[in-house]
Amino acid sequence: MICALRFETHSDEETRAAGRRLAGFFPAHAVAVLAGDLGAGKTTLTQGIAEGRGAARAEDVSSPTFTLIHEYGDPVSIYHIDLYRLDTAEEARRLGLEDIFDAPALVLIEWGDKFPEILPADAFRIELTRLELADGEEAREIRVWTPGTEMVCT
Repeated sequence: MICALRFETHSDEETRAAGRRLAGFFPAHAVAVLAGDLGAGKTTLTQGIAEGRGAARAEDVSSPTFTLIHEYGDPVSIYHIDLYRLDTAEEARRLGLEDIFDAPALVLIEWGDKFPEILPADAFRIELTRLELADGEEAREIRVWTPGTEMVCT
């Protein structure tokens, strides 16, 4: 099996555009883990997804690193969560994630791979990797796995 989708982007705007394309890929009620190093583009991709779903304008979506959870849409149709600053799965559980996972919304979790034990079994995975191209330019590779597929992308 292979991953469901793969994008290569060369700017923040291209990453947001990939997010807008991904917006319709996910069901209305789903959980997706955004994995990647600091600066890989997780929040930038989320901006595009939120915009593509009509939940928020890209410029209104920011990293929830310090607030931990942002909500977008009225009613809420996207939860944007960042677990980077948390140290334990118990801290993450205290955020009320089980209730959020049950909400009729798309839940995007940055750094969710830190605590795989708290994630639903049917969570999607979005992996962002910074690439250094031969000409010295940088790009991002975005790979999306649906639940139950192997971590192989061609």
